[in-house]
Amino acid sequence: MDASHSDLEAIRQLIGELTRRVYRIERTLGLQEASTSPEPVTARESVSKPEQAVLSSPSPALPLPRRPVAEPEQLPIPPRPRYSLVPNSAPRTGSDLESRIGSHWLNRIGIAALLIGVSYFLKFAFENNWIGPAGRVSIGLLAGVAVVVWSERFRTRGYRTFSYSLKAVGIGTLYLSLWAAFQIYSLIPSGVAFVAMLAVTSATGVMAVTQDAEILAAFALTGGFTTPFLLSTGQNRELALFSYVALLDLAALALVVFKPWRRLLLLSYAGTSLLYIGWYLTFYSRSQLSLTTGFATLFFAIFAVAPVVAQPATGTTTAFSSVLPFLAFVNAGAYFLQIYGMFSDISKAGTAWFAVGLAAVYIFLGRQVGARQTEPRAAQTLQFLHLALAIGFITIAIPIRLDGHWITIGWFVEAAVLLWVAERIHSDFLNGFAIGALILGVARLLLIDNFSSGDLIFNARMATYAVAIVVLGILAWYGRARTDELGQSAAAAAVIALNLLALLALGHEIADYYAQQVAEVHPTLGRWNPAYYAEVRRVEIARDFTYSALGMAYGAMLMIVGLWRGSAFVRWQALVLIAVTIVKVFVYDVSELDRAYRIVSFIVLGVLLLAISFVYQRNWLRLSAKKSPEGNSAHA
Repeated sequence: MDASHSDLEAIRQLIGELTRRVYRIERTLGLQEASTSPEPVTARESVSKPEQAVLSSPSPALPLPRRPVAEPEQLPIPPRPRYSLVPNSAPRTGSDLESRIGSHWLNRIGIAALLIGVSYFLKFAFENNWIGPAGRVSIGLLAGVAVVVWSERFRTRGYRTFSYSLKAVGIGTLYLSLWAAFQIYSLIPSGVAFVAMLAVTSATGVMAVTQDAEILAAFALTGGFTTPFLLSTGQNRELALFSYVALLDLAALALVVFKPWRRLLLLSYAGTSLLYIGWYLTFYSRSQLSLTTGFATLFFAIFAVAPVVAQPATGTTTAFSSVLPFLAFVNAGAYFLQIYGMFSDISKAGTAWFAVGLAAVYIFLGRQVGARQTEPRAAQTLQFLHLALAIGFITIAIPIRLDGHWITIGWFVEAAVLLWVAERIHSDFLNGFAIGALILGVARLLLIDNFSSGDLIFNARMATYAVAIVVLGILAWYGRARTDELGQSAAAAAVIALNLLALLALGHEIADYYAQQVAEVHPTLGRWNPAYYAEVRRVEIARDFTYSALGMAYGAMLMIVGLWRGSAFVRWQALVLIAVTIVKVFVYDVSELDRAYRIVSFIVLGVLLLAISFVYQRNWLRLSAKKSPEGNSAHA
């Protein structure tokens, strides 16, 4: 018993010690107030119920001692975590904004202020002749190099942002010193200054790659594109200038192939555009056409390929997800406008074929995007954009190459081809462009095209309307074959537009026919002659009656088609057209038409309405779900 009793006492002491350790850990982690002391653990509370049954002895339960004689080795207490155990839901927008202002905005303002200060200091030193020209330039170069080297000390200690700020100051000082050596003091020739600035640009680019710093690459490109401005002598050196710009663009292209630095493309394109436009407005002449076209094409090719081969972005890309589509769109538009401006007065046909060639290029690039880009959403966006650009260039080529109503027919044919391709590959994207081309054609047909022909029916206007009606029929056919609401809506709109264009085309033919009749009976048209008034009035009455007859005949035709096809939609169009004709007959024809035409109008209209009414009364369309016996007997 003595041995077992001593073992139980040892177990109690061990449990008590473990309890104290848990308490100290909880107090350290903040789970329990420091002032709270652990409750005394009695011998009976420190053992389980089976043990209590064994320990049910007459000896009282004594509290465990706080300091055992032989205290075991203390376990290391983990440090208190830096985060709070209580979630803090309050946003830290204020502190984030403060941090951004302090670390970024003030940093950049400081760079600008320091560069301005250096510039003023150099200017002040120049004016007061403190140091000779060679000494001033040397001090500037040494200071620039020293600042760049000094910035590495901060980068190695983790202050990357501040280090890059110092590098910006040092690199800017180097460019300013070289500019002063060439432009102000003429200490070095332009070739030496150019090589020195190119060395600064190259060194900055190497640092950008080795330190994986996009901001340094931006510094290198900025300095590279600034070099021609700093070393400009006012002379026309197209070959040297654009060769240098092409090298910078190729360097930017190489960077985005291996690094996800897409913003560099925008910087490179902006620098290229500024230099090109500045040179073009100052020096371009027709004698430089071939060389200028070659460089413009080279620049276009670099920035057209860049979205295809650019390295996929990593991390958060939401802020710059539109860089590549924007660049592709602007590059295509600027290049075409440039070529059009140089070649439109030389050869319109050549410019049109050039647009078709660009369309082929973008179709090819669109196919390459899907094979090379690893971002599905970005690849799909670029594919759609390239396809849209191809269609846009084809659409532009049509009015450049063709004239008059042939432009309208070209757009209608383009719409038909796009509808067919969209149906084959099931692309709503192409369907949208097809409808756009169709709308362009219809708008031009109604608002711009001016037809003049002595032939009736078989003329250019009727042929153009016929092409439009056929394309609308294709749209209605494809839309009706679809089961979604969008397809059905497109089919309905196409049918309505088709019927309206048919009525307009026939109305134009009626107007031309009676205009010829008026010209025959009134040869002095343009000068008022009362002698011809009666004949002219007779022709006008016949024309107005023909309009009514057209409305009744077309309405009857639509009703027959609606009955044959079982289409309530077509029948409703027939009813609307007939209703408009009824209003015309009762409001206009009664007062204006001659008696004979009035009689014929009412008789034809009455027969047509009775026939339609009989069809509905017989319920041949099965409009009623059930027929009553009275209704059947009445129909009999």
